[in-house]
Amino acid sequence: MNPLLFFWIFLKASLFSTGGLGNLPFLQKDLTAHGWAKNSDFATAIAVGQVSPGPTGLWSISLGYLTFGWLGALLALAALSLPPLLALVVSAFYSRIEKNPAVQDFNRGLGLGVVGLTLAVAVRLAGSLIHTWAGAATAIAALAMALSGRIPVILILVLSAAAGCLQ
Repeated sequence: MNPLLFFWIFLKASLFSTGGLGNLPFLQKDLTAHGWAKNSDFATAIAVGQVSPGPTGLWSISLGYLTFGWLGALLALAALSLPPLLALVVSAFYSRIEKNPAVQDFNRGLGLGVVGLTLAVAVRLAGSLIHTWAGAATAIAALAMALSGRIPVILILVLSAAAGCLQ
């Protein structure tokens, strides 16, 4: 078993998940593909993680131990701890440069890019999902309510669902 590859698998799973059991699909796919873990290892690790105190994401450390012993547990712990620590470093660095006009301009441009991408995806989704005039009217009404900022999102969703059921 390659320790560097083992660490990379856990790091990748940690980077692409939001905690808890979010890294389960990544770890299950990669570790079983290499033949380093069996499904029973995952069941055992999750059970240990559920009965242990602390965050539910710590089940991964148990999985590291079950698949690669103490070294696996240490590598899994390091891989799970690294992304939050990097976020702290980036945050500390950003707080020093956030007042710089170039950084503010970059953030504004990035925000506009995100809005543009979101609108492009929304238009493509709407084009593939809205097939009737009633559906278009419902979407426009929901957008108008959302843009007003006065109506709770949950109410907009309920009203849209009701309109969809009536169509």
